[in-house]
Amino acid sequence: MTSLLVDDSDGVRTFTLNRPEAYNSLTVELKDALRDALTDTAADPAVRAVVLTGAGKAFCAGQDLKEHVAALRSDDPTPFRTVAEHYNPIVRAITSMPKPVIAAVNGMAAGAGASFAYACDLRVMARSAKFLMAFATIGLTADSGASWTLPKLIGYGRAMELMLLAKPVTADQALAMGMVTQVVDDEVALSTARELASRMATGPTTGYAKIKEALLTAAGTNLEQALAAEDAAQSQLGATSDHREAVDAFVAKRTPNFTGH
Repeated sequence: MTSLLVDDSDGVRTFTLNRPEAYNSLTVELKDALRDALTDTAADPAVRAVVLTGAGKAFCAGQDLKEHVAALRSDDPTPFRTVAEHYNPIVRAITSMPKPVIAAVNGMAAGAGASFAYACDLRVMARSAKFLMAFATIGLTADSGASWTLPKLIGYGRAMELMLLAKPVTADQALAMGMVTQVVDDEVALSTARELASRMATGPTTGYAKIKEALLTAAGTNLEQALAAEDAAQSQLGATSDHREAVDAFVAKRTPNFTGH
């Protein structure tokens, strides 16, 4: 069975983590596939928005602990190389993707699985789904960027509480914290995320890319550097066909036709 399903429709590429019997936990095979697929997608001009979801009842339970334990017991030196070889590149690929990335959190998202959702630009969450950061319960720290992304979403104090105490977060709690974009009924989580992605795929995707870039830059720099980055991006976007089309459409009171250029 293929551990990662890829579906393309109207400019939207949907990635489905496909190990439902193991709650879509992350094996080396699945991590390799997701990392490489995200990298390829970033360079594919035919893809204008991305959706990430899981098959079955879970979004992603995080690291496959059976595989992890087997490696530890055999004194295999590779288990923690996965942070550098898989988790970090996957999060970099999501956050630097020059197009919107939407998580359809259809069920439990734990550990690295939750971290992947936090790294996405928007999150649509099923009403019965939960987030769980349980690294502390197995004597580990956060990975896959969660130490950076989660406090940016909900604040330092809340993030510390959830990580130290390994407290599960329900959909309603996640919405109240600002952890997710919207909460919907379970059966429409994926379709809602795809509908949102389809709408954004017809939008000014170059502008979206620069918005992502601006926020990522500003999150790790000072005001002056953020202002300089905004200035450079606006100058680039001002020369795009999409900007001119949007202005012309506004004046003519018609719907703009964005091409991503």
